[in-house]
Amino acid sequence: MAHPDNPLSDDDVPYAGLTPECILDALEAAGFYPDGRLLALNSYENRVWQAGIEDASPVVVKFYRPGRWSDAAILEEHAFVQQLADAEIPAVPALPLRMGEAPASTLLAHAGFRFAVFPRCGGREPPLDQAATRTWLGRFIGRIHACGAATAYQARPALDVDTFGVAPRDYLLHHDCIPADLLAPWRAAVDLALDAVRRCYERAGDVRLLRLHGDCHRGNVLWIDEADARGRGTPGPHFVDFDDSRMGPAVQDIWMLLEGDRAAMQDQLADIVAGYEDFADFDTRELWLVEALRTLRLLHYSAWLASRWRDPAFPAAFPWFGTARYWQDRILELREQIALMDEPPLWAA
Repeated sequence: MAHPDNPLSDDDVPYAGLTPECILDALEAAGFYPDGRLLALNSYENRVWQAGIEDASPVVVKFYRPGRWSDAAILEEHAFVQQLADAEIPAVPALPLRMGEAPASTLLAHAGFRFAVFPRCGGREPPLDQAATRTWLGRFIGRIHACGAATAYQARPALDVDTFGVAPRDYLLHHDCIPADLLAPWRAAVDLALDAVRRCYERAGDVRLLRLHGDCHRGNVLWIDEADARGRGTPGPHFVDFDDSRMGPAVQDIWMLLEGDRAAMQDQLADIVAGYEDFADFDTRELWLVEALRTLRLLHYSAWLASRWRDPAFPAAFPWFGTARYWQDRILELREQIALMDEPPLWAA
């Protein structure tokens, strides 16, 4: 099946040739001396491995899914992350490397695969139950956005109702993903949800779009408590995996860090925004978009799973996808979101 943003052929099996030997050969071609140790890291869209290097620290090598992003879009992301690192913001940029006679680049190719190599960054999930942690994160997200607002992406799309709502809906309908007996209630729920999303955008008004992390959940923030015995690692948050970076409203990088009931999310939001505004202005009108963006993410997620189903990793990891129970739950979820989008937004007191 095809990705709703970037279509691939229906018979695509993208990583059939990505063997351990291929990974090690790619690293050798990029100038490394791998010691043979490979550890698969948690990634479905791309394939990511930690590789041991002789007489050096391990590296992380990411093999990009064929057809998803253009070379220009990947290099734009790499350039943005490098800008953050140059501004002493703890993001992890790709390494510029040379293969053969070609100029050094952060995006390399081997055996038909595009890949990039990153320094290994250890850490754990951030302790978001602590107000000081949330404020600390808010400061760095504010710094990321201050940098992200300096210029716009040219090769990457924006996060909006069309790309994350209408296109996923149309993809699922076109590929007959919904069971026939659930199609009518699902379609009705989706249409009502998209209408509610549009109302939220109307309430928010003309919000500014800027370069975002795009997928700023706790799993993409590595927390280091203290430097290791060799003095490596800066304490605090480290932002990784900007693969979903795109243009969008600032609140996109905030709402995924909120959890719990409304009162808990209210407190968490206040802490994050307090830190954020040390470095960037936060437009509180964007709070109308929190549940709208959550709704768009839910729709996009279903279409993403459907579009990747020919990749053998997906049926193994998500065996419940496509069942009648799955779609029944999505209908209920959308109905709940419709109600939430008509409630007053959270407030960053």
